[in-house]
Amino acid sequence: MSEGITVRRQKRKSSHTKWKLCFFLTLVILLMVIALFSEQLAPYDPYEQNLMEAMQPPSTKHIMGTDQHGRDMFSRVLVGGRTSIFATLALVAVIALFGTVVGTLCGYYGGRLDSLVMRISDVCLAFPGLVFAMAVAALLGGGISNAVLALAVISWPKYSRVARSQTLALKTAPFISAARLSGCGSNQIILRHILPNILGPILVTAMLDIGTMMMELAGLSFLGLGAKPPVAEWGNMMSSGRSMLQMYPWVVLSPGIGIFISVALFNLLGDTVRDYLDPRNSRSR
Repeated sequence: MSEGITVRRQKRKSSHTKWKLCFFLTLVILLMVIALFSEQLAPYDPYEQNLMEAMQPPSTKHIMGTDQHGRDMFSRVLVGGRTSIFATLALVAVIALFGTVVGTLCGYYGGRLDSLVMRISDVCLAFPGLVFAMAVAALLGGGISNAVLALAVISWPKYSRVARSQTLALKTAPFISAARLSGCGSNQIILRHILPNILGPILVTAMLDIGTMMMELAGLSFLGLGAKPPVAEWGNMMSSGRSMLQMYPWVVLSPGIGIFISVALFNLLGDTVRDYLDPRNSRSR
């Protein structure tokens, strides 16, 4: 009797998790579509200056007000979302792919390669991430592409460590031994047996990392080491209006709202993906 009740509870929990996954995935896709077609959806030209309407508060004409150059803040937030969101997704894709490949090779082959790469990752993890990224971005000269590269340089170790630990646990599994006995080479074992079995933890790590990378990318732009004006990007929009926060708060709060909504949605989606891939839920599906 108690086992039946437990099974029903697990099924209800699994169904609820599936519903949450579909809901948050739909919202994230909608956010990405809006960012992709932001120039077409923007009610005004985000780069057109009109000093006669500078520093206008939010109104029916400009729902997020205007900045010091008379540019519509809502249009700039929309267009800035494309830069911020897709730069973040590209960054996470690069570090997840590179870190997974490096970690898998280190975990499978071990030896000197493993020791060298792990010591390099220790160095990267020994410094505060944003401080290290600031130093790298300053050396590279700023710009959104250099900011992405700077964050990639210091962010890949987390994925390599996850991939390495998962590979170490799998390479001694019986099905890997059976694959070797059947004549599979190392490359085939890695591609066909190890990588498909470690993608779950990598995917969860990547989903939960999107919000963090978005804030760090915006942080570099806020400090002048990322996107440069007049490019619409949430971090540099907040930076250009920080001196006017007390008198004209909408100039800073508008891009801040964009960051808050995006980070919240990606974090909620990441948490839901983690719950969905939990082995305890998979048994009830």
